Amino acid sequence: MSFFNDFTKEVIGTGILLLIVFALRIITSRLVRRFARVTHIIEHRTNLVVKYLHLLTNILAIIALILIWGVQPKDIIIAISSITTVVGVAMFAQWSILSNITSGIILFFSFPFKIGDVIQIHDKDFPIVAEIEDIKAFHVSLKTKEGEMIIYPNNLLFQKGISIMKHHFDDNEFVD
Repeated sequence: MSFFNDFTKEVIGTGILLLIVFALRIITSRLVRRFARVTHIIEHRTNLVVKYLHLLTNILAIIALILIWGVQPKDIIIAISSITTVVGVAMFAQWSILSNITSGIILFFSFPFKIGDVIQIHDKDFPIVAEIEDIKAFHVSLKTKEGEMIIYPNNLLFQKGISIMKHHFDDNEFVD
């Protein structure tokens, strides 16, 4: 019982924070889904936005929880800067992974094409005409007219020219 007597403010603050986080997650999910319905955005991307917003909410809640329980803000800043330094060095060593993540984020927010679009990648050594099956954080899944599945890294989509074809495979024939 002495725990609750000693930490009454912290326990009450934690309970209030958990209620706020729960309400915030519900509200953001509903707002994003409503926006997606109005703008006709694909469900897959809507789920990704909701997932990223929940992740951001959880990170902020953890920081708030740490502050509620009495950790000094300068200690939090030191811990976060140490973690980001280690992650930064590790990611610098793996620049292609970082490049694909960054490209995936740009693709996510800029919406240059969507799932179901037929694109032509202008690569002189290996040109590709394919339909976009899925857009993920690291790569795009493409399906050619012949049924071949191609996993194409996101960072290459920004290095190569891309044309979005007007018609689906079934509607016309392709000429080289």
